[in-house]
Amino acid sequence: MYERYYGLNEKPFSLLPDPSFLYMTRAHTMALTMLEYSLRNESAGICVISGEIGSGKTTLIRKLLNMIDTDFAIGLLTNTHSSFGSLMQWVSMTFELDYKNKEPVELYENFVKFVIAQYAQGKRTVLIIDEAQNLSHEALEELRMLSNINADKNNILQLILVGQPQLRETLTLEKLQQLNQRITASFHLNKLNQKDSCAYIQHRLKTAGGNSELISDLARKAIWYHSRGIPRIINTLCDTALVYAFAEQKSQVDINLVSQVISDRKDNGFYGDKEDLPDNVMHLDENMKDIINI
Repeated sequence: MYERYYGLNEKPFSLLPDPSFLYMTRAHTMALTMLEYSLRNESAGICVISGEIGSGKTTLIRKLLNMIDTDFAIGLLTNTHSSFGSLMQWVSMTFELDYKNKEPVELYENFVKFVIAQYAQGKRTVLIIDEAQNLSHEALEELRMLSNINADKNNILQLILVGQPQLRETLTLEKLQQLNQRITASFHLNKLNQKDSCAYIQHRLKTAGGNSELISDLARKAIWYHSRGIPRIINTLCDTALVYAFAEQKSQVDINLVSQVISDRKDNGFYGDKEDLPDNVMHLDENMKDIINI
């Protein structure tokens, strides 16, 4: 809609997990290093990456998948929910193994044979589970049983769990102690600070082929404040602000326009009372002015 007007090659703030737009903060670099370590270290156990909703976990996994060579058999499981059902059925389907009308024991035996066959061909099997916070305790216990495939000193099956902060809390439960003890690498992605949020916005604009100053410095700081540093919300606010700017034929998104976006979103019920957002970012109290360095 606004891409041609602003000289952009594509939408810079899409919510799709596109690794080419991933802005590597120090935290994201550390998380990616942990993931790479888990893959390259044959004695590594389970890797856990956690983070807030919209913090870039899935995008990070997509980047990892782009980096992985043919030495791995990769299975990515994303369809986790409360009615998940049998974990082994989903694992089998992920690796394109026959799973219909088979008992749990048979599913497990077939998967073990698959992992061993891959290892005989010089490949390690990697099972990545995104949104792993949705897994039941029973499903997590099944994962522990899967990790028993690694009987020798070299792990022929690598497990990577990615999820929201609840995942970390669940894994500390006493009933899951044996699973927790097998975690050898972990990292938590926090919200972006003001500096990283502003750089993140500029990075995405530049990656899309546009002017990194298309959204002004003060507007970027206001977007950070309102988004609380969550990349997904930053994307939503930036995209909406660009639509508003295009509608008004503005050459740049300024803080007044961001203020209008926030005000309209509040009026339409996109922010609840608990957010405690100001009515207009140009009328912030002195404390908030200090926060965004006005």
